[in-house]
Amino acid sequence: MIAAFQFWAFLFFLLFVTLSVLGEDLLSCESKSPSASGYRCDRNVHPIQCGTFAILRTNSFYDSLFNLSSYLGINLYVLGEANGFSPDIEFLAIDQPLIIPLDCKCIGGFFESELTKTTIKGESFYSIAQSLEGLTTCKAIQEKNPNVTPWGLSEKILLSIPLRCACPSPEEITLRTKLLLSYPVKQGDTIAALAISFNTTAESIIDVNRRSQGGSFRPEGLSPASTLLIPLEGKPKLESFTIPQQPNLGYPAASIASSKIHKKKTKMRMMRVYIAVAVVAFVAIVALAAVFLFYFLKRKRNNLSKEGDTELQKLSLSVRTTSEKKVSFDGSQNDLDGQIIDATPHKLLVETYTIEEINKATEEFDSSNLIEDSVFHGRISGKNLAIKQMQTNSISKIDFGLFNDAIHHHPNIIRLLGTCVTEGPDSFLVFEYAKNGSLKDWLHGGLAMKNQFIASCDCFLTWNQRLRICLDVATALQFMHHIMDPVYVHGNIKSRNIFLDEEFKAKVGNFGMARCVEDDVAKGYLAPECLKQEIITPSIDIFAFGVILLEVLSGQTPIRSGNGTEGEDEVALSEKIKVILESENADELREWVDSALGENYSFDAAVTLANLARACVEEEPSLRPNAGEIVEKLSRLVEEILLEREEQLIISESSCKPLFKAEATSTTM
Repeated sequence: MIAAFQFWAFLFFLLFVTLSVLGEDLLSCESKSPSASGYRCDRNVHPIQCGTFAILRTNSFYDSLFNLSSYLGINLYVLGEANGFSPDIEFLAIDQPLIIPLDCKCIGGFFESELTKTTIKGESFYSIAQSLEGLTTCKAIQEKNPNVTPWGLSEKILLSIPLRCACPSPEEITLRTKLLLSYPVKQGDTIAALAISFNTTAESIIDVNRRSQGGSFRPEGLSPASTLLIPLEGKPKLESFTIPQQPNLGYPAASIASSKIHKKKTKMRMMRVYIAVAVVAFVAIVALAAVFLFYFLKRKRNNLSKEGDTELQKLSLSVRTTSEKKVSFDGSQNDLDGQIIDATPHKLLVETYTIEEINKATEEFDSSNLIEDSVFHGRISGKNLAIKQMQTNSISKIDFGLFNDAIHHHPNIIRLLGTCVTEGPDSFLVFEYAKNGSLKDWLHGGLAMKNQFIASCDCFLTWNQRLRICLDVATALQFMHHIMDPVYVHGNIKSRNIFLDEEFKAKVGNFGMARCVEDDVAKGYLAPECLKQEIITPSIDIFAFGVILLEVLSGQTPIRSGNGTEGEDEVALSEKIKVILESENADELREWVDSALGENYSFDAAVTLANLARACVEEEPSLRPNAGEIVEKLSRLVEEILLEREEQLIISESSCKPLFKAEATSTTM
């Protein structure tokens, strides 16, 4: 008991002294700093998206391109091109600055650039924030991953990491600021020195950070592990980072003032330590009395009968299970009633709903909430959801184990959030809601588009959006085929199962439902070997993905009449592309590209995409590229877009903004 008291007293002492001496830690999950979640944005003032950069110094966590690619998902070729070295380089010198290209977006009132990090066993949100040197914070990571415990992470969990970034306002652009670089402050940095290194002025740095951070920005004392915005007129260069230690900007008293401030802060910190020790001594006495009281009550409780304890535990479990309505699905539908809560922190539990809740959410399945087929829009606790009606006997075919663990949560995969299993013929699945419907809706126009958009709206996806959607889907396939263990084959990849969120980020649907594939969904997407021998391997997903690439490129459905008229023999896109490419006629390919794009696309990129799609739909499975190779190829295409437009501000990716009748738009499962 004494040892336990000493242990807790020591922990309390460390915690109290740390908080007293260091004050509020910006990286902490408990940070109350207004800037801990990122730089604020206002869509009425700022652009909603822009291309920009951040600086990341190599450290013991990220000392090779392999680590940056494997654990942060940064493409090797993109990184190599941005920094002027070969992507084949193995190791990097410690503390070497790297230029990281970012796609910065205004989401939920904050700017962010999202990376997908694969965790290492034992990591925490705080250690991840430390390894990124302040480019993100524990609080920001926690806000993006609310269902994952921030401490003691398991291996290979995929986390959404929001990097701090910002887009210049129109006012800043008029001052020749084309981008805002996210710079992680290190010990010894001063604004004057940074102004010299980045060929800007101290006043410009101070002004842009005051506008972005408000009253929380203090230029007189930069804190390591915080981020500073540097206004630039163009892409940063590596030679900029040789920072002079004692710059002479005509402010001779600057270094002296800095020294005085440092000494004053040191004295204040020592005073806090003395106060902390005194307070801890008082708290120790109180804690000692509490320990004795706890020990007395514990002995008294141990005298209760075992039977009473058992009943109490059963009652507690029953109440908790009933109130939280969460259940861990590890077996089939027949076992649902007998399962109990798995309270392990890293579990992403699938909720269970009553039929009354489902009826209320969909307004008794009102036709105005019908999205398509048997999928309805619903709202539960103010949250938009997609509710899919399916046969009760099909529920047991769903692999619920894929949804319980955070390791299987990927930002490009639609999440199953809950179920409603009834005794009748129909039950329901509750999915994450995709505000901008399915890829099929946008490419071919579907029921969801007709219901939710005004009749005169001529909406289409831009070339840039199409490439990024393809990259998102390929990234999801890379996760299923190369990261999941065992390998997962989706088996139902098609444009109808690719959903677009508010920012047109693509998410693959029907994950975990490979055994629920309908008989008619494979037409045009099914690989030859699957038709002939029913072979299920990752290559069948690659074939289907190749068909999606062809849909994106041509705007046509997977199978259509030979000349587009009824009565003609049907021709599959997977066969049509072979004829076009073998003809070596550039004009034929130009005519085949979706006319909605007009001339607003890169023909060279279209040729690359067509050849990639052709490789994906090879009849021989061994000749098809794997998902990792596809991601690399598409990453290069997307990076070329960013490089071509790095001097242009991305105001909006949409050619037109859809108008909605209500918050509900479209999504399909």
